[in-house]
Amino acid sequence: MTLDESAANLARVAKECADDVAKATDALATSLKAGGTAFFCGNGGSAADAQHLAAELAGRFNIERPAMAAIALTTNTSSITAIGNDYGYEFVFSRQLEGLGKKGDVLVAITTSGSSKNILEAVKAARKLGMLVIGMTGEKGTDFAKLCDIALITPSDKTPRIQEGHIAMGHAFCEEVERALYGTS
Repeated sequence: MTLDESAANLARVAKECADDVAKATDALATSLKAGGTAFFCGNGGSAADAQHLAAELAGRFNIERPAMAAIALTTNTSSITAIGNDYGYEFVFSRQLEGLGKKGDVLVAITTSGSSKNILEAVKAARKLGMLVIGMTGEKGTDFAKLCDIALITPSDKTPRIQEGHIAMGHAFCEEVERALYGTS
């Protein structure tokens, strides 16, 4: 059954990815505490996850606290369509980063396959800017993972299971970043 498969997958995520989630938490907390910004990007369901996780930091997760600087690069349709039209869809995130990102910021790049051209271009742009890159992918995204400072790899090759792993890990690092910077209520 699907729920049993999902539960088994999340158990593997908890066991196999905890250390990398802790590294992602530390990187995000360090950047945000120093005045950095967390940028998120992805396509399709991963775009929804990017928006969801940015909102958890910018709004709140569990406690009342000041907003954290978090931006989903997937939300400005005028920028996305203009950049896509003028430069090509593969540059819709990298071009935005070129204008908004700076050294000390963090990019959370989400791609279930590890092969999305616009995500790969975003990673290149982040590297040029001196940003730290957290990559979220599935088990087929090992080449993508090598391009990242921290890779959160859901141990599955099925898109729904990968996305479930991503949101679980994203919720974990959002909760832990909030706790690291503002304690608990």
